[in-house]
Amino acid sequence: MNYQKKTVIASVAGLTLEGMDIMFISFAMSMIIAEFHLDMATGGLISSITNLGMLFGGIIFGILADKFGRVKVFTYTILLFAIGTALTGLATNVEQVYIFRFIAGLGAGGEYGIGMALVAEAWPKKKQGRASSYVSVGAQFGVILAALLSAMILPAWGWRGLFFVGIAPVIFAFFVRKNLKESPEWVATQKEKRKAANQGKLKLLFASPKTAFTTIALAIMATVQIAGYNGLMIWLPSILQKSQGLSVSGSALWTISTAVGMIAGMLTFGQIMDRLGMKKAYGIFLFASAVAVFFYSFATGAAGVLIGGAIVGFFSNGMFAGYGALISYYYPVEIRSTATNTIFNFGRALGGLSPILVGFILQHANVTVAMSYLAVLYCVSFVAMISLGKSKANQQHNTANTLTEAV
Repeated sequence: MNYQKKTVIASVAGLTLEGMDIMFISFAMSMIIAEFHLDMATGGLISSITNLGMLFGGIIFGILADKFGRVKVFTYTILLFAIGTALTGLATNVEQVYIFRFIAGLGAGGEYGIGMALVAEAWPKKKQGRASSYVSVGAQFGVILAALLSAMILPAWGWRGLFFVGIAPVIFAFFVRKNLKESPEWVATQKEKRKAANQGKLKLLFASPKTAFTTIALAIMATVQIAGYNGLMIWLPSILQKSQGLSVSGSALWTISTAVGMIAGMLTFGQIMDRLGMKKAYGIFLFASAVAVFFYSFATGAAGVLIGGAIVGFFSNGMFAGYGALISYYYPVEIRSTATNTIFNFGRALGGLSPILVGFILQHANVTVAMSYLAVLYCVSFVAMISLGKSKANQQHNTANTLTEAV
């Protein structure tokens, strides 16, 4: 197996385990709330603290990966979120749950950008879109895996048993450390004193007005991506139960159809990105997302709700597939992991607050207004996207990939 395939497999597996870990909270939340006698706001804080951990973990481990190596730090992040997840199953009060979820978030936040940097450095520019899309689908695999494990474990062993499964990624970390070498492109920077001195410096994301503008624009896009996803997936099932009279099983079917649309959208987006370029791919999907989300508020009937949900999922989350390649494109190898982790996890932390605003809108207005808010978000992201200039970060990238393919 060549190095390119190894990076994709390792990154897909890492994001699958991360997605599984995050979704465990969703499936176990009602049991945790009941056991510790929590109100909904206190329970919801568990997810917010996990996102906060991701932001800090993304920054810290992104810097470390640029300084000390992708693979080495990648394995540490997997170990950390495995330990944090397993410890959650031992929590005796909600304060301990917060601490352990923050630890798990640190590891999960670090893992994403490192895996994406590995893939970006292993694949030539003309194939980075599809490679990034393969990795991004891993998050949806994690959702499915978490659903299956929850169905089997929660009735028999409760929520604690579910989190004990989180120790399994330790085995995967050992496998990665043993079978995956460092990126040749990263190794090459160790021989250049100037580049090595700049590795992992957070201030380089704002080194010049142009770079700072690029960083801010990408952070806006990442925030909108997460805000749109969370706003849709957290509230729409309950909205549909009320407005369309769907049963819980009916809303579960909606969730599955939307997830299928998301996976198809990710795989399609990667191909479009490689063929048409990043800006055209994001332009098409952002515009289509704004239109699809707005008109979805008028969907009626079971068929309309299911098909419309798949279409919304296809465009709104299909774009998720491109962020690893998009962010990596704008930053040189010495700060690539730092940039990817910092920008995307900032989006996770800020965009993760979107359900609060959507809930407020729904409480004081109606579904159309809430969906209009999401449509406007995609328009804001569209403006940020077209403001991005060309990158000089990848001028040596194709040369480095020649070395990579020989490994």
